[in-house]
Amino acid sequence: MKTFTIKTARREQLVDITAQVIEIIGKSGVNSGICVVYVPHTTAAITINENADPSVRVDIEETLSKLVPYGKGYRHLEGNAD
Repeated sequence: MKTFTIKTARREQLVDITAQVIEIIGKSGVNSGICVVYVPHTTAAITINENADPSVRVDIEETLSKLVPYGKGYRHLEGNAD
């Protein structure tokens, strides 16, 4: 299993990890199979987006901010909650 770390600069941010995944696959020596991409974190997610239209990223970030607004007094408490 290979891993890599992503550092974000904002509270809500979409990060294109295509290059990192392609690099790991290329170095693996595997010619056929499935690459599983997984994020073991409750405040992060993986989505597939063709990235052809940059406004899609903005739409996703704005929608997430509306669905789960910052500072609404959520009851759960865990190490990295706002």
